Amino acid sequence: MPVPGRPPAPLVLSATERRQLAELADSVDSPNLALRAKIVLLCADGRANKDVATALDITPATVGKWRQRFVRLGAGGLRDGVRGGRPRLLDGTRLNGDSRPASTRELAARFGVSQSTISRRTRDTTVHRHPRLPDPVPVVAREATLLSDHVYEAVRGWIITGQLPPGSRIVESDVAGALGTSQTPAREAIRRLALEGLITHRPRLGNFVTEISQVEAREAREARVLLETAAARRATGRLTPTEVSRLRLEVTHMRNAAKSNDIVAFREADLRFHRLVCALGGNSMLLRLWTTIEPALWQLQVVSSAMFTGDWNLMAARHGELVDALAGHDPNEAVRLFTAHGMGQSSTTRPRRSGPATP
Repeated sequence: MPVPGRPPAPLVLSATERRQLAELADSVDSPNLALRAKIVLLCADGRANKDVATALDITPATVGKWRQRFVRLGAGGLRDGVRGGRPRLLDGTRLNGDSRPASTRELAARFGVSQSTISRRTRDTTVHRHPRLPDPVPVVAREATLLSDHVYEAVRGWIITGQLPPGSRIVESDVAGALGTSQTPAREAIRRLALEGLITHRPRLGNFVTEISQVEAREAREARVLLETAAARRATGRLTPTEVSRLRLEVTHMRNAAKSNDIVAFREADLRFHRLVCALGGNSMLLRLWTTIEPALWQLQVVSSAMFTGDWNLMAARHGELVDALAGHDPNEAVRLFTAHGMGQSSTTRPRRSGPATP
């Protein structure tokens, strides 16, 4: 958390994030969104909240709010969030019989609200609240239990292929209508996807496709590498046979889960494995810090594994090699392997050395 009286650390933007924010800052149709993008860009230049507020003629509190929102949610967090209750729909998008769609300015004047409100209502109606589902494809199954499986596979496919982008709201009736089923199998499928982490339930708002920003993903990986490499360096060559056996047991659980294609069980065994590594590092603070970032790692794992098309058995084998390194006597080798693993560089192949081995 920011320390009172001390300016927050400068934001670090990737080239993609900076380009995206620059495009938003030039937005004419959404002045509020443009302002928020400018706030982030100025903060990324190392300016204090007060200086940014002065430059943009706003309050420091506003700067702090959108700065923190970007840190947590990325560029998507700069948009107005979905609000509770049913959105008020616009009863028309054309004025006076005009053949062209009305602009946000014209609609704002007609309904007596601001342009940003018009934009939010339109977005809530068309994107967040009711994302366009693929054309109806009736699902036929001989048993009710199998019907929910078919709905599950269909919705999961829409999510991992991007037809339902992160942040989209998933409505049971819409899913049922698109697939030609009742709402019961749709409800069961959504619950199953929520348990797997691909869908997130928000109280009083509904179910949404899980999303994680590029900033969150990068920071979670960096924090993971820092913690695990420290634990691995301390643990290498010092583990007892019992402790090594506990690690190998989790690898066995991963192998069994891979064989049965139980990705949820695989994820759980994976996180238990890495949690145990931090516990075996011999520093209780490492484990404490790990538990604080584990929720973010779980979400990141959910999103990344949904897109993973490789061999889960090979993924389990990579964890076996991590155990071998910990059971050996070369801390530098263990650090190298855990770094590559934490940054996602060793999903299916053992990372090669970039130079001669460290003596």
